[in-house]
Amino acid sequence: MSEIGFYHLTRTPLAAALPKLLGRVLAQNGRAVVRVGDAERLESLDAALWLSADPDWLPHGSPRTGHAAMQPIWLTTEDEAPNAARFLFLVDGAESARLEQYDRVFDLFDGQDEAALAAARRRWSAAKAAGHSLTYWQQGPRGWERKA
Repeated sequence: MSEIGFYHLTRTPLAAALPKLLGRVLAQNGRAVVRVGDAERLESLDAALWLSADPDWLPHGSPRTGHAAMQPIWLTTEDEAPNAARFLFLVDGAESARLEQYDRVFDLFDGQDEAALAAARRRWSAAKAAGHSLTYWQQGPRGWERKA
């Protein structure tokens, strides 16, 4: 089973929080897939990752840019890992039927959106019932704080 961390965004938007988490994966020589809800979000995150100041270099690609196997970070709307990623980031309520294929899953959700909170609670319950190891993180004044 996979380790799934639920990341409750309360202080910064996704475009600011995601680069730092991806940077940690790259620092461990890891590969990641970021599954988003739609093509518009994919394009906005693509731009945000190229413009990120912290970390200042997040090499990545998407179906539009191609070369999936060469990309340490792959942005997609599909449930895929063409770059042999061991880390999965789920945003915008995106889900995966392949959670067990990853070492670690990051489920990021907007704490200001009641529908997103309810959907995250549902995903938590489903992941717990499936036997995954779960953690819950919330943004605090000094960064991510483990709450459960």
